[in-house]
Amino acid sequence: MYRKLHELTQTMSKERVFLLKSFGVDESGGNPAGVVLNSDNLTDEQKKAISKEVNFSETAFVEDSDNADYKVRFFTPTEEVDLCGHATIATYSLLFQKALLKPGSYTQELKAGVLGIEVQPEGLVIMEQTLPQFFDVIKPEDIREVFGVDIEVEGLQPQIVSTGLADIMLPVATREQLFSFKPNLEKMAELNKRTNSIGFHVFTLDTIDPDAVAHARNFCPLYGIDEESATGSSTGALACYLFDQGKLDNQKLSNMKFEQGFSMKQPSEIFASLEVSGNEIIKVRVGGKAVLFGEREIEI
Repeated sequence: MYRKLHELTQTMSKERVFLLKSFGVDESGGNPAGVVLNSDNLTDEQKKAISKEVNFSETAFVEDSDNADYKVRFFTPTEEVDLCGHATIATYSLLFQKALLKPGSYTQELKAGVLGIEVQPEGLVIMEQTLPQFFDVIKPEDIREVFGVDIEVEGLQPQIVSTGLADIMLPVATREQLFSFKPNLEKMAELNKRTNSIGFHVFTLDTIDPDAVAHARNFCPLYGIDEESATGSSTGALACYLFDQGKLDNQKLSNMKFEQGFSMKQPSEIFASLEVSGNEIIKVRVGGKAVLFGEREIEI
């Protein structure tokens, strides 16, 4: 009995998880993420278990890297994903707040590739995303099956776009229509799986702040996220989609504001910038701040 108890206590340990909210307009807003530092010795199964226990849309795990300044991996409660914007903002904001890095430019190794990250003196974190890829346009009947209604916006079609994660960009006419949606999450997950996409980024150009570009909601039930309040990766893809569709002023492609989370009473704002050469996008960046609001110790 003693030996078995000794073995149990030897194998059990606790992992500290920092809790942050990224992109919040105020204390009620933003998208929560967990961050685990020095996670090299954790197995993938342990990372999944920690993410499930934290139960945010994503938890980030920071590791050493041979190819960049840091390696960061992202786990939902059910799966690992290639990229997560709000958890990236949370990770580097935490490192900055804990004085583990100074303001400056860094590189990070992700499953999506090696990308740049910038931490500004006031704590704003700006992450580089992969260059956009434009995939299939989604059929109206597929949209109808998920949302129960026909959705049409003149001149714009729902399309899969990726700046690291492939989402279906779905334009709608008004904020009232956007807030009223109650999609069939099971059918949505089936459609995402069938089209090799992650989720839906539903948006309207009818914004609360007249200076904002778009107002969005993000659904990702395929990865255990019914809806989240701020999605950095999808915001970068949306900026690229709108540029490709001729909906952006080419003179105002820096620090574009995007609204999200208001329908969830978690108001958030995300900033995106595009660099272009002619009609070609040559750099995509998304930025914001994060607030540290707690810690947890989880047994593994």
